[in-house]
Amino acid sequence: MSSDNPATPDPGGSDVPAWEQMLRAVLGEGAQDAIRELQARGIDPAAMAEASGLPSDPAALEQVFSQVQKMLALSGDQPVNWQMAHDLARQQAAAGGDPSLSAEQVRQVRDAFAVAELWLDAVTDLPPAAVTSSAWSRAEWVEATLPTWRTLTEPIATSLSAALVGALGSSLPTDTPALPGGIDATQLLRRLGSAVFGMQVGQGAGTLAREVFGTTDVGLPLVATPAPALVPANVDAFAEGLDAPADEVRLFLALRESAATRLFTHVPWLRAHLFGTVETYARGISIDADQLEEAVRSVDPTDAAALQAALSSGVFAPHTTPEQKAALERLETALALVEGWVDEVTAAAALPHLPHAVALREMVRRRRAAGGPAEQTFASLVGLELRPRRLRDAAALWAQITRDSGPEARDAVWAHPDLLPGKEDLDDPTGYAARRAAAVDETADVDRALAEIFGEDPGTGGPGTDGSGSSKGD
Repeated sequence: MSSDNPATPDPGGSDVPAWEQMLRAVLGEGAQDAIRELQARGIDPAAMAEASGLPSDPAALEQVFSQVQKMLALSGDQPVNWQMAHDLARQQAAAGGDPSLSAEQVRQVRDAFAVAELWLDAVTDLPPAAVTSSAWSRAEWVEATLPTWRTLTEPIATSLSAALVGALGSSLPTDTPALPGGIDATQLLRRLGSAVFGMQVGQGAGTLAREVFGTTDVGLPLVATPAPALVPANVDAFAEGLDAPADEVRLFLALRESAATRLFTHVPWLRAHLFGTVETYARGISIDADQLEEAVRSVDPTDAAALQAALSSGVFAPHTTPEQKAALERLETALALVEGWVDEVTAAAALPHLPHAVALREMVRRRRAAGGPAEQTFASLVGLELRPRRLRDAAALWAQITRDSGPEARDAVWAHPDLLPGKEDLDDPTGYAARRAAAVDETADVDRALAEIFGEDPGTGGPGTDGSGSSKGD
């Protein structure tokens, strides 16, 4: 074997070439068998390592070993490598600095939430959530929200992993021997998919940690028990580019966070409704095998930069079926309704008190409509966008309901999922009241018809005609 290849001391004290350490890190006891197999086929592992640009620096080499072990860990076939996702999310969140919060920053956030709750009491019947508000660093935001990213992405990753194996598994040679450690080609595919999802989720969550203001400004509740929270570093960064004072910006964003928290707290079916729609989408995931094979052929696996660019551009994005398009449309409508309600209620609470309320409302609207790089990462990975494209239409609908029937009627729409407005209501907010009245009349007609069939008095809801529920004979 070539002696020119870089080597670092192993735990036993002998000099071991870097390429051999890499094989040992990945394959464990099977490394020597793999080396003998390569040499028997006339392949020089040292030459391969030199051509691949394996680092000679011990610290860099150790980092490579760590990453490879994480990517192909033998701890199980999870659809997402969550350790990798967690570590990468924390690294991304800390990029550019993430200092601990000062006592003053915590006090400012709590004071903003206290004022926000008072202002919201005047414009909505939904009461405050009986929880404590929080101020978080970016790292704390990652730790608090990563369990929900798991709930959100794991069904999609599971379906996509199965589709990936189904699409590529049939093209694998049937006589391919198992890798050392008993890993067959199918398991390797699953673990590769798990690593890809771990990198993408970690990258997305970590980047979001540098962008979001709280726990609800992506439209979905990112903590299991809704509680208002703000990330002061992101709030301050947002305020730097505006004409409004930082205190006013903080108050406006606290209003939005508190309003959304009230909604998710007192409409208990809403979180399950949103996540259930995501699961419906996930169950129908399939992959266009021809498109995937063409994409794989176009990627040079030895070019790390090209591979990363391909993954980010959606090489493994699923083929969207008509059923999935319908599920995505339902999700899009629901997200728009949530964002629109929060937008309308926040504006009603802020306008009497904040001089820059109109400008701040428009800035937040544009920010949500455009989406950031993290949201684009999730969209390219699973075809799932968390942006409410119809935010303005939804806000106009809630404003119309308020004008027609008052804020009590606006908030009462959330009493049951069957009462939620649909796409046609976003298309024509002014006709919502007439359509709702027609639907009520249609339901009443059905009730009367059923009453006649079962011999009930439609005016009383019970048998007989005396209004007491007793039959005429009684």
